[in-house]
Amino acid sequence: MKNVFIVILNWNRAQDTLDCLKSIKKLLITDFRLSIIVVDNASTDDSVRLIKEFINLPRITNFRFELIVNNSNLGYAGGNNIGIKYALEREADYVMVLNNDTLLDSDLMNQFIKSSKNYPGAGILSPKIYFAKGFEFHKSRYKSEDLGKVVWYAGGEIDWDNVYATNFGVDEVDRGRFESDREIDFATGTCMFLSARAVKQVGMFDERYFMYLEDADLSQRMKRAGWKVLYTPGAKLWHKIAQSSAVGSELNDYFITRNRLLFGMCYAPLRAKVAIVRESVKFILKRREWYRKGAIDFYLRRFGKGSWQN
Repeated sequence: MKNVFIVILNWNRAQDTLDCLKSIKKLLITDFRLSIIVVDNASTDDSVRLIKEFINLPRITNFRFELIVNNSNLGYAGGNNIGIKYALEREADYVMVLNNDTLLDSDLMNQFIKSSKNYPGAGILSPKIYFAKGFEFHKSRYKSEDLGKVVWYAGGEIDWDNVYATNFGVDEVDRGRFESDREIDFATGTCMFLSARAVKQVGMFDERYFMYLEDADLSQRMKRAGWKVLYTPGAKLWHKIAQSSAVGSELNDYFITRNRLLFGMCYAPLRAKVAIVRESVKFILKRREWYRKGAIDFYLRRFGKGSWQN
């Protein structure tokens, strides 16, 4: 029987984490053992108390739970690595890294286990992800019956000419167009079902990224080591988009600017590397503050949290 661990990172959003845990409680379990690891990334609210209270409730003791509390905010990469390491040390066969702002389909784990048997060379499996109701980018566009069926992610591709990662299917109502398993450029960190064997070979998240593009980086390392990165639409979940960091925020400006340079210089073709270096010079000279700081920090090799102090 396979050992599966789910790693959930919490930072000052206990209610999202509790909602996620409630959906995990409804998972159908067949021929695997499930353990849940919640890693708190040095929350400053009452997250730890609330999560402890929840996981100690008698009604959810059918799963093994562990709460790990970090002394400092290690970012998405470092925080999740704490949980992944814990799982690997306890003989995990698979580790599912899961955002806390997600709600799971009850058959998600069975679908991942099935796909892992069908694709033994897969290092990462990635699900179909819908916008959670009320979190769509363009709410007025859809009929009420379409809410909950609007795609946020149906696999991902990287535009190597411009070094941008994009989701397939985003904003489309699911009409059955994304039902085929296929290889993809990157698995989103919203939910990554990782083979323990692959992680032991390739390594965990690169903590230089802190947050953003560490999922694309891990996907590329998997692929270059000979592992497949696959989209498997039988596994489904719903995502409350950007709960920890608002899209278009200063935080986004800083980390995406810096980490896009890091990712591009690691993996992009030479022509694209030259283009993003030229672009970064414009950021330094003309763009708003956190674009500039992100570009400068890349060249000064200030990784991890870098200059971000908020």
